[in-house]
Amino acid sequence: MKDITLPEGKKVYFASDNHLGAPTRKDSLPREKKFVAWLDSIKHDAHAIFLMGDLFDFWFEYRTVVPKGFTRTLGKLAELSDMGIQITYFVGNHDLWMNGYFEEEFNIPVYHKPQQFLINNTSFFIGHGDGLGPHDKGFKRMKKVFTNPVAKWFFRWLHPDWGVRLGQHLSVNNKIISGEADATFLGEDKEWLILYAKRKLEQQHYDHFIFGHRHLPLEIQLNEKSTYTNLGDWISYFTYAIFDGKKLTLQKLEA
Repeated sequence: MKDITLPEGKKVYFASDNHLGAPTRKDSLPREKKFVAWLDSIKHDAHAIFLMGDLFDFWFEYRTVVPKGFTRTLGKLAELSDMGIQITYFVGNHDLWMNGYFEEEFNIPVYHKPQQFLINNTSFFIGHGDGLGPHDKGFKRMKKVFTNPVAKWFFRWLHPDWGVRLGQHLSVNNKIISGEADATFLGEDKEWLILYAKRKLEQQHYDHFIFGHRHLPLEIQLNEKSTYTNLGDWISYFTYAIFDGKKLTLQKLEA
């Protein structure tokens, strides 16, 4: 379990599912500018920032090439990291092909699986949320293909102009790949991330479970001492979470 101690007056921020580049880069540019402005607004009191996946609608790292664009976002992340703010990245189902660029260029650790954190003696179980729980079966099958070393090897040998264009097309147009969720709360007995969190609690206590992927801002009390939070997205809701060392709150970006 990774330990973070917050200095006096500092906070931890969580955000997920920006899907920059979708449906087109031109269309997503206003959202990107909002996100970058938000990052700039929190730099005075942010001790740590967790980016919880699908920041980009498509991302693939070739050996010497990364997708064009997103300069504002990448520049701001570099600035915040250089300031000493701890930024942690969890890959989602759209950007799971990360392979060292964020670590080397921005000093941002990247995780492909959920992780445990202890923040001011409060326990967190954190991940993007894709492929967890008893459902999400279509994506689980697709993920086995996307993470297969042979499949990645063949894709890497496509010219980047072809590979990125193909990946962007599939990401925007294929619901299985994009993981588009029905924007309706299904109930605690059917929400698979809630079911997953409850199963984890049978093995070990966590104060907070934080996920993205679902594209719905949710705050669910799992039992007397544990909560489940879904961060929503930066497409329809523009929501994020803050932990001030004592309390976790889900908030919405002011217009």
